[in-house]
Amino acid sequence: MNDLHDRHRRVLPDWLALYYDRPLEITHGEGRHVWDAQGNKYLDFFGGILTTMTAHALPEVTKAVSEQAGRIVHSSTLYLNRPMVELAERIARLSAVPDARVFFTTSGTEANDTALLLATAYRRSNTILAMRNSYHGRSFSAVGITGNRGWSPTSLSPLQTLYVHGGVRTRGPYASLDDTAFIAACVEDLKDLLGHTRPPAALIAEPVQGVGGFTSPPDGLYAAFREVLNAYGILWIADEVQTGWGRTGDHFWGWQAHDRNGPPDIVTFAKGIGNGMSVGGVVARSEIMNCLDANSISTFGGTQVTMAAGLANLTHLLEHDLQGNARRVGGLLIERLRAAAAQDPGVREVRGRGLMIGIELTRPGTDEAAPDRAAAVLEAARAEGLLIGKGGGHSTSALRVAPPLSLTVAEAEEGAAILERALRGTR
Repeated sequence: MNDLHDRHRRVLPDWLALYYDRPLEITHGEGRHVWDAQGNKYLDFFGGILTTMTAHALPEVTKAVSEQAGRIVHSSTLYLNRPMVELAERIARLSAVPDARVFFTTSGTEANDTALLLATAYRRSNTILAMRNSYHGRSFSAVGITGNRGWSPTSLSPLQTLYVHGGVRTRGPYASLDDTAFIAACVEDLKDLLGHTRPPAALIAEPVQGVGGFTSPPDGLYAAFREVLNAYGILWIADEVQTGWGRTGDHFWGWQAHDRNGPPDIVTFAKGIGNGMSVGGVVARSEIMNCLDANSISTFGGTQVTMAAGLANLTHLLEHDLQGNARRVGGLLIERLRAAAAQDPGVREVRGRGLMIGIELTRPGTDEAAPDRAAAVLEAARAEGLLIGKGGGHSTSALRVAPPLSLTVAEAEEGAAILERALRGTR
Protein backbone atom coordinates (compact mmCIF):
# COMPACT_ATOMS: atom_id res chain seq x y z
CA MET A 1 0.00 0.00 0.00
CA ASN A 2 1.45 3.38 -0.96
CA ASP A 3 1.93 6.33 1.38
CA LEU A 4 -0.87 8.39 -0.15
CA HIS A 5 -3.34 5.52 0.33
CA ASP A 6 -2.29 5.25 3.99
CA ARG A 7 -2.84 8.96 4.46
CA HIS A 8 -6.20 8.77 2.67
CA ARG A 9 -7.42 6.04 5.03
CA ARG A 10 -6.35 7.98 8.13
CA VAL A 11 -8.20 11.20 7.36
CA LEU A 12 -11.06 10.42 4.92
CA PRO A 13 -14.29 8.45 5.52
CA ASP A 14 -14.30 4.67 5.26
CA TRP A 15 -17.32 4.90 2.96
CA LEU A 16 -15.42 7.00 0.39
CA ALA A 17 -14.97 4.28 -2.21
CA LEU A 18 -11.75 3.77 -4.16
CA TYR A 19 -11.34 1.65 -7.28
CA TYR A 20 -8.68 -1.07 -7.50
CA ASP A 21 -6.74 -3.17 -5.00
CA ARG A 22 -3.91 -0.66 -5.42
CA PRO A 23 -5.74 2.66 -5.72
CA LEU A 24 -4.67 4.92 -8.53
CA GLU A 25 -3.38 8.49 -8.26
CA ILE A 26 -4.00 10.29 -11.56
CA THR A 27 -1.59 13.19 -12.00
CA HIS A 28 -2.34 14.58 -15.46
CA GLY A 29 -4.19 13.96 -18.69
CA GLU A 30 -4.39 14.89 -22.34
CA GLY A 31 -7.12 14.09 -24.84
CA ARG A 32 -8.54 10.67 -23.95
CA HIS A 33 -5.51 9.60 -21.89
CA VAL A 34 -4.37 10.05 -18.28
CA TRP A 35 -1.15 9.23 -16.44
CA ASP A 36 -0.62 7.98 -12.87
CA ALA A 37 2.01 8.95 -10.33
CA GLN A 38 4.29 6.12 -11.55
CA GLY A 39 4.16 7.39 -15.13
CA ASN A 40 1.81 4.70 -16.46
CA LYS A 41 -0.44 5.83 -19.32
CA TYR A 42 -4.13 4.86 -19.52
CA LEU A 43 -6.87 5.18 -22.10
CA ASP A 44 -9.70 6.76 -20.11
CA PHE A 45 -13.12 5.19 -20.74
CA PHE A 46 -14.79 6.69 -17.66
CA GLY A 47 -13.84 10.39 -17.72
CA GLY A 48 -13.97 11.07 -13.99
CA ILE A 49 -17.47 9.54 -13.83
CA LEU A 50 -18.68 10.99 -17.18
CA THR A 51 -17.38 14.44 -16.24
CA THR A 52 -14.41 14.97 -18.56
CA MET A 53 -16.85 15.18 -21.45
CA THR A 54 -14.78 16.60 -24.30
CA ALA A 55 -11.12 15.86 -23.52
CA HIS A 56 -8.53 16.07 -20.78
CA ALA A 57 -6.65 19.39 -20.80
CA LEU A 58 -8.78 20.72 -23.66
CA PRO A 59 -6.86 23.83 -24.75
CA GLU A 60 -9.96 26.00 -25.18
CA VAL A 61 -11.13 25.23 -21.64
CA THR A 62 -7.76 25.57 -19.93
CA LYS A 63 -7.20 28.89 -21.72
CA ALA A 64 -10.64 30.19 -20.70
CA VAL A 65 -10.11 29.16 -17.06
CA SER A 66 -6.64 30.69 -16.93
CA GLU A 67 -7.70 33.99 -18.48
CA GLN A 68 -10.78 34.29 -16.25
CA ALA A 69 -8.78 33.40 -13.13
CA GLY A 70 -6.41 36.21 -14.03
CA ARG A 71 -9.30 38.68 -13.90
CA ILE A 72 -11.62 37.45 -11.13
CA VAL A 73 -12.47 33.95 -9.91
CA HIS A 74 -15.57 34.56 -7.85
CA SER A 75 -18.06 37.17 -6.68
CA SER A 76 -21.27 35.20 -5.80
CA THR A 77 -24.75 35.65 -7.27
CA LEU A 78 -25.22 38.94 -5.42
CA TYR A 79 -23.51 40.71 -8.32
CA LEU A 80 -24.07 40.70 -12.07
CA ASN A 81 -21.95 38.04 -13.72
CA ARG A 82 -21.48 38.21 -17.51
CA PRO A 83 -20.19 34.65 -18.06
CA MET A 84 -23.10 33.26 -16.01
CA VAL A 85 -25.67 35.21 -18.03
CA GLU A 86 -24.06 34.18 -21.32
CA LEU A 87 -23.99 30.48 -20.42
CA ALA A 88 -27.57 30.64 -19.08
CA GLU A 89 -28.74 32.19 -22.35
CA ARG A 90 -27.14 29.41 -24.38
CA ILE A 91 -28.47 26.62 -22.16
CA ALA A 92 -31.97 28.10 -22.12
CA ARG A 93 -32.03 28.07 -25.93
CA LEU A 94 -30.65 24.52 -26.12
CA SER A 95 -33.01 23.16 -23.47
CA ALA A 96 -36.23 23.43 -25.53
CA VAL A 97 -38.01 24.33 -22.28
CA PRO A 98 -40.42 27.21 -23.04
CA ASP A 99 -39.71 30.55 -21.31
CA ALA A 100 -36.76 28.88 -19.60
CA ARG A 101 -34.93 30.14 -16.55
CA VAL A 102 -31.56 28.68 -15.50
CA PHE A 103 -30.10 28.37 -12.00
CA PHE A 104 -26.51 27.22 -11.57
CA THR A 105 -25.25 24.95 -8.81
CA THR A 106 -21.94 23.24 -8.07
CA SER A 107 -23.00 19.61 -8.70
CA GLY A 108 -25.67 17.29 -10.02
CA THR A 109 -26.69 16.45 -6.48
CA GLU A 110 -27.37 20.10 -5.73
CA ALA A 111 -29.15 20.51 -9.07
CA ASN A 112 -31.54 17.67 -8.24
CA ASP A 113 -31.97 19.05 -4.73
CA THR A 114 -33.03 22.37 -6.25
CA ALA A 115 -35.41 20.70 -8.69
CA LEU A 116 -37.09 18.87 -5.81
CA LEU A 117 -37.42 22.13 -3.88
CA LEU A 118 -38.97 23.88 -6.88
CA ALA A 119 -41.40 21.03 -7.64
CA THR A 120 -42.60 20.58 -4.07
CA ALA A 121 -42.99 24.33 -3.53
CA TYR A 122 -44.81 24.82 -6.83
CA ARG A 123 -47.13 21.87 -6.27
CA ARG A 124 -47.41 22.19 -2.48
CA SER A 125 -46.80 18.47 -2.13
CA ASN A 126 -43.87 16.55 -0.66
CA THR A 127 -44.65 13.33 -2.54
CA ILE A 128 -42.26 12.39 -5.34
CA LEU A 129 -42.45 9.67 -7.96
CA ALA A 130 -39.07 8.12 -8.73
CA MET A 131 -37.90 5.17 -10.80
CA ARG A 132 -36.70 1.90 -9.37
CA ASN A 133 -32.93 1.44 -9.85
CA SER A 134 -32.42 5.23 -9.94
CA TYR A 135 -29.68 7.43 -8.51
CA HIS A 136 -29.99 11.19 -8.06
CA GLY A 137 -27.15 12.24 -5.76
CA ARG A 138 -25.68 12.25 -2.30
CA SER A 139 -27.68 14.92 -0.41
CA PHE A 140 -30.31 14.06 2.18
CA SER A 141 -33.22 14.71 -0.18
CA ALA A 142 -31.53 13.06 -3.19
CA VAL A 143 -30.71 9.93 -1.19
CA GLY A 144 -34.33 9.87 -0.07
CA ILE A 145 -35.59 9.43 -3.65
CA THR A 146 -32.78 7.14 -4.87
CA GLY A 147 -34.17 3.75 -5.88
CA ASN A 148 -30.87 1.93 -5.49
CA ARG A 149 -30.20 0.33 -2.11
CA GLY A 150 -26.43 0.34 -2.60
CA TRP A 151 -26.43 4.15 -2.66
CA SER A 152 -29.14 4.90 -0.10
CA PRO A 153 -27.69 4.78 3.44
CA THR A 154 -30.81 5.93 5.30
CA SER A 155 -34.58 5.55 5.11
CA LEU A 156 -35.10 8.99 6.63
CA SER A 157 -36.25 11.63 4.14
CA PRO A 158 -38.05 14.96 3.94
CA LEU A 159 -40.03 13.49 1.04
CA GLN A 160 -42.54 10.69 0.56
CA THR A 161 -41.25 8.65 -2.37
CA LEU A 162 -43.24 6.24 -4.50
CA TYR A 163 -41.27 4.06 -6.93
CA VAL A 164 -42.45 3.39 -10.46
CA HIS A 165 -41.73 0.54 -12.89
CA GLY A 166 -39.98 1.08 -16.20
CA GLY A 167 -36.38 2.19 -15.79
CA VAL A 168 -34.96 -1.29 -16.43
CA ARG A 169 -36.07 -2.94 -19.67
CA THR A 170 -34.72 -6.46 -19.23
CA ARG A 171 -35.50 -7.21 -15.59
CA GLY A 172 -38.59 -7.07 -13.41
CA PRO A 173 -42.19 -8.24 -13.87
CA TYR A 174 -42.61 -6.80 -17.40
CA ALA A 175 -39.27 -7.86 -18.89
CA SER A 176 -40.81 -10.59 -21.07
CA LEU A 177 -43.17 -8.18 -22.85
CA ASP A 178 -42.42 -6.49 -26.16
CA ASP A 179 -41.72 -2.75 -26.07
CA THR A 180 -45.31 -1.67 -26.76
CA ALA A 181 -46.74 -3.99 -24.13
CA PHE A 182 -43.96 -3.04 -21.69
CA ILE A 183 -44.85 0.65 -21.95
CA ALA A 184 -48.57 -0.10 -21.64
CA ALA A 185 -48.00 -2.20 -18.49
CA CYS A 186 -45.85 0.51 -16.89
CA VAL A 187 -48.47 3.16 -17.66
CA GLU A 188 -51.24 1.04 -16.13
CA ASP A 189 -49.05 0.51 -13.04
CA LEU A 190 -48.55 4.29 -12.77
CA LYS A 191 -52.29 4.91 -13.06
CA ASP A 192 -52.98 2.33 -10.37
CA LEU A 193 -50.33 3.83 -8.09
CA LEU A 194 -51.80 7.32 -8.44
CA GLY A 195 -55.19 5.97 -7.48
CA HIS A 196 -53.82 5.14 -4.02
CA THR A 197 -52.17 8.42 -3.06
CA ARG A 198 -52.62 12.17 -3.04
CA PRO A 199 -51.28 13.79 -6.22
CA PRO A 200 -47.47 13.91 -6.12
CA ALA A 201 -45.37 16.95 -6.94
CA ALA A 202 -43.27 15.42 -9.70
CA LEU A 203 -41.79 12.38 -11.39
CA ILE A 204 -37.99 12.50 -11.50
CA ALA A 205 -36.29 10.16 -13.94
CA GLU A 206 -32.92 9.60 -15.61
CA PRO A 207 -33.48 8.89 -19.32
CA VAL A 208 -30.60 6.41 -18.99
CA GLN A 209 -29.92 5.29 -15.42
CA GLY A 210 -26.26 5.98 -14.74
CA VAL A 211 -25.18 4.42 -11.44
CA GLY A 212 -27.82 1.73 -12.04
CA GLY A 213 -25.71 0.31 -14.85
CA PHE A 214 -26.72 2.34 -17.94
CA THR A 215 -30.19 0.82 -18.09
CA SER A 216 -33.10 2.51 -19.88
CA PRO A 217 -36.73 1.95 -20.88
CA PRO A 218 -37.99 1.69 -24.43
CA ASP A 219 -38.11 5.03 -26.24
CA GLY A 220 -41.39 6.78 -25.56
CA LEU A 221 -42.05 5.52 -22.03
CA TYR A 222 -41.79 8.95 -20.41
CA ALA A 223 -43.93 10.48 -23.15
CA ALA A 224 -46.60 7.93 -22.29
CA PHE A 225 -46.15 8.69 -18.59
CA ARG A 226 -46.51 12.38 -19.40
CA GLU A 227 -50.09 11.91 -20.56
CA VAL A 228 -50.96 10.46 -17.16
CA LEU A 229 -48.94 13.06 -15.25
CA ASN A 230 -50.59 15.93 -17.11
CA ALA A 231 -54.03 14.72 -16.05
CA TYR A 232 -52.97 15.22 -12.42
CA GLY A 233 -50.82 18.32 -12.93
CA ILE A 234 -47.71 16.35 -11.89
CA LEU A 235 -44.40 17.80 -13.10
CA TRP A 236 -41.76 15.86 -15.03
CA ILE A 237 -38.14 16.33 -13.95
CA ALA A 238 -35.54 14.93 -16.37
CA ASP A 239 -32.28 14.18 -14.56
CA GLU A 240 -29.77 14.81 -17.37
CA VAL A 241 -26.70 14.85 -15.13
CA GLN A 242 -25.18 11.92 -17.04
CA THR A 243 -27.18 11.89 -20.30
CA GLY A 244 -27.03 15.56 -21.31
CA TRP A 245 -24.92 17.37 -23.92
CA GLY A 246 -25.08 14.71 -26.63
CA ARG A 247 -23.58 11.75 -24.81
CA THR A 248 -26.28 9.37 -26.04
CA GLY A 249 -25.43 10.29 -29.64
CA ASP A 250 -28.97 10.14 -31.00
CA HIS A 251 -30.07 13.16 -28.98
CA PHE A 252 -28.62 16.24 -27.30
CA TRP A 253 -30.76 15.50 -24.22
CA GLY A 254 -31.76 12.02 -23.12
CA TRP A 255 -35.39 13.11 -22.70
CA GLN A 256 -35.65 13.68 -26.45
CA ALA A 257 -36.12 9.92 -26.89
CA HIS A 258 -39.42 10.53 -25.07
CA ASP A 259 -40.49 13.87 -26.54
CA ARG A 260 -43.85 13.07 -28.12
CA ASN A 261 -45.64 15.16 -25.53
CA GLY A 262 -43.12 17.96 -25.31
CA PRO A 263 -40.13 18.79 -23.10
CA PRO A 264 -39.90 18.20 -19.34
CA ASP A 265 -41.05 20.87 -16.92
CA ILE A 266 -37.64 20.82 -15.24
CA VAL A 267 -34.25 19.62 -16.55
CA THR A 268 -31.22 19.14 -14.32
CA PHE A 269 -27.64 18.98 -15.60
CA ALA A 270 -24.04 18.82 -14.37
CA LYS A 271 -20.92 16.70 -14.95
CA GLY A 272 -19.86 17.13 -18.57
CA ILE A 273 -20.75 20.79 -19.10
CA GLY A 274 -17.77 21.95 -17.00
CA ASN A 275 -15.38 19.30 -18.38
CA GLY A 276 -14.15 18.73 -14.82
CA MET A 277 -15.03 22.09 -13.29
CA SER A 278 -17.81 22.06 -10.67
CA VAL A 279 -20.87 23.09 -12.67
CA GLY A 280 -24.45 21.91 -12.27
CA GLY A 281 -27.77 23.52 -12.85
CA VAL A 282 -31.52 23.50 -13.29
CA VAL A 283 -33.64 24.64 -16.24
CA ALA A 284 -37.34 25.23 -15.59
CA ARG A 285 -40.28 27.16 -16.96
CA SER A 286 -40.29 30.64 -15.47
CA GLU A 287 -43.49 30.11 -13.48
CA ILE A 288 -41.87 27.12 -11.76
CA MET A 289 -38.42 28.64 -11.27
CA ASN A 290 -39.93 31.84 -9.88
CA CYS A 291 -42.36 30.15 -7.47
CA LEU A 292 -40.15 30.43 -4.39
CA ASP A 293 -41.41 33.09 -1.96
CA ALA A 294 -38.24 33.39 0.13
CA ASN A 295 -34.81 34.81 -0.57
CA SER A 296 -32.18 32.58 -2.11
CA ILE A 297 -28.66 32.97 -3.50
CA SER A 298 -25.76 30.71 -4.41
CA THR A 299 -22.31 31.49 -3.09
CA PHE A 300 -20.46 29.22 -5.51
CA GLY A 301 -23.05 28.33 -8.16
CA GLY A 302 -22.26 30.18 -11.38
CA THR A 303 -18.91 31.52 -10.26
CA GLN A 304 -17.01 33.28 -13.05
CA VAL A 305 -14.24 30.76 -13.56
CA THR A 306 -16.58 27.76 -13.83
CA MET A 307 -18.89 29.63 -16.18
CA ALA A 308 -15.94 30.51 -18.42
CA ALA A 309 -15.06 26.82 -18.53
CA GLY A 310 -18.65 25.86 -19.34
CA LEU A 311 -18.90 28.40 -22.16
CA ALA A 312 -15.64 27.29 -23.76
CA ASN A 313 -16.51 23.61 -23.39
CA LEU A 314 -20.02 23.99 -24.82
CA THR A 315 -18.69 25.98 -27.76
CA HIS A 316 -16.11 23.29 -28.52
CA LEU A 317 -18.72 20.52 -28.21
CA LEU A 318 -21.10 22.19 -30.66
CA GLU A 319 -18.50 23.41 -33.17
CA HIS A 320 -16.92 19.94 -33.40
CA ASP A 321 -20.23 18.02 -33.46
CA LEU A 322 -19.22 15.79 -30.59
CA GLN A 323 -22.80 14.51 -30.36
CA GLY A 324 -22.41 13.18 -33.89
CA ASN A 325 -19.06 11.69 -32.95
CA ALA A 326 -20.65 9.97 -29.96
CA ARG A 327 -23.27 8.49 -32.27
CA ARG A 328 -20.78 7.30 -34.90
CA VAL A 329 -17.90 6.09 -32.73
CA GLY A 330 -20.24 4.91 -29.97
CA GLY A 331 -22.14 2.80 -32.48
CA LEU A 332 -18.92 1.15 -33.60
CA LEU A 333 -17.80 0.60 -30.01
CA ILE A 334 -21.02 -1.02 -28.82
CA GLU A 335 -21.08 -3.39 -31.79
CA ARG A 336 -17.44 -4.28 -31.18
CA LEU A 337 -18.19 -4.99 -27.50
CA ARG A 338 -21.26 -7.06 -28.38
CA ALA A 339 -19.15 -9.17 -30.72
CA ALA A 340 -16.52 -9.62 -28.01
CA ALA A 341 -19.15 -10.68 -25.47
CA ALA A 342 -21.16 -12.96 -27.77
CA GLN A 343 -19.36 -16.13 -26.69
CA ASP A 344 -19.10 -15.18 -23.01
CA PRO A 345 -21.75 -16.97 -20.90
CA GLY A 346 -21.14 -14.48 -18.09
CA VAL A 347 -22.22 -11.44 -20.12
CA ARG A 348 -25.97 -11.05 -19.83
CA GLU A 349 -26.30 -7.91 -21.93
CA VAL A 350 -24.33 -5.19 -23.67
CA ARG A 351 -26.58 -2.13 -23.78
CA GLY A 352 -26.57 1.61 -24.21
CA ARG A 353 -26.36 4.26 -26.88
CA GLY A 354 -23.74 6.72 -27.99
CA LEU A 355 -20.79 6.75 -25.63
CA MET A 356 -22.79 5.46 -22.67
CA ILE A 357 -22.45 1.67 -22.70
CA GLY A 358 -23.14 -0.92 -20.00
CA ILE A 359 -21.94 -4.53 -19.90
CA GLU A 360 -24.00 -6.53 -17.41
CA LEU A 361 -22.19 -9.50 -15.87
CA THR A 362 -23.85 -12.52 -14.29
CA ARG A 363 -22.81 -15.90 -13.02
CA PRO A 364 -22.92 -18.20 -16.08
CA GLY A 365 -26.24 -19.91 -16.54
CA THR A 366 -28.06 -17.62 -14.09
CA ASP A 367 -29.35 -14.05 -13.71
CA GLU A 368 -27.33 -13.61 -10.51
CA ALA A 369 -24.95 -10.68 -10.24
CA ALA A 370 -21.20 -11.26 -10.54
CA PRO A 371 -19.62 -8.37 -8.60
CA ASP A 372 -16.36 -10.24 -8.05
CA ARG A 373 -15.91 -10.68 -11.79
CA ALA A 374 -16.77 -7.02 -12.41
CA ALA A 375 -13.99 -6.04 -10.01
CA ALA A 376 -11.64 -8.51 -11.70
CA VAL A 377 -12.38 -7.07 -15.15
CA LEU A 378 -11.65 -3.57 -13.86
CA GLU A 379 -8.28 -4.77 -12.56
CA ALA A 380 -7.45 -6.66 -15.76
CA ALA A 381 -8.35 -3.67 -17.92
CA ARG A 382 -6.23 -1.36 -15.79
CA ALA A 383 -3.28 -3.72 -16.09
CA GLU A 384 -3.45 -3.28 -19.87
CA GLY A 385 -3.89 0.48 -19.72
CA LEU A 386 -7.68 1.02 -19.77
CA LEU A 387 -9.85 2.70 -17.12
CA ILE A 388 -13.57 1.85 -16.97
CA GLY A 389 -16.29 2.12 -14.32
CA LYS A 390 -18.79 -0.19 -12.72
CA GLY A 391 -22.30 0.02 -11.30
CA GLY A 392 -25.60 -1.78 -11.09
CA GLY A 393 -28.78 -1.75 -9.07
CA HIS A 394 -30.74 -4.44 -7.27
CA SER A 395 -28.80 -7.74 -7.54
CA THR A 396 -26.94 -6.67 -10.68
CA SER A 397 -23.35 -5.89 -11.63
CA ALA A 398 -22.35 -3.92 -14.70
CA LEU A 399 -19.26 -2.44 -16.29
CA ARG A 400 -19.71 1.20 -17.32
CA VAL A 401 -18.02 2.50 -20.45
CA ALA A 402 -18.25 6.27 -21.01
CA PRO A 403 -15.22 7.84 -22.73
CA PRO A 404 -14.89 11.53 -23.60
CA LEU A 405 -17.08 12.41 -26.59
CA SER A 406 -14.03 13.16 -28.76
CA LEU A 407 -13.03 9.46 -28.76
CA THR A 408 -11.46 8.37 -32.05
CA VAL A 409 -12.20 5.17 -33.96
CA ALA A 410 -8.66 3.93 -33.29
CA GLU A 411 -9.05 4.54 -29.54
CA ALA A 412 -12.43 2.79 -29.55
CA GLU A 413 -10.85 -0.24 -31.22
CA GLU A 414 -7.95 -0.22 -28.77
CA GLY A 415 -10.23 -0.02 -25.74
CA ALA A 416 -12.57 -2.70 -27.06
CA ALA A 417 -9.63 -5.06 -27.65
CA ILE A 418 -8.39 -4.53 -24.08
CA LEU A 419 -11.88 -5.13 -22.69
CA GLU A 420 -12.23 -8.29 -24.78
CA ARG A 421 -8.99 -9.64 -23.34
CA ALA A 422 -10.03 -8.61 -19.81
CA LEU A 423 -13.32 -10.44 -20.16
CA ARG A 424 -11.64 -13.53 -21.60
CA GLY A 425 -9.04 -13.58 -18.86
CA THR A 426 -11.59 -13.43 -16.02
CA ARG A 427 -14.00 -16.16 -17.10
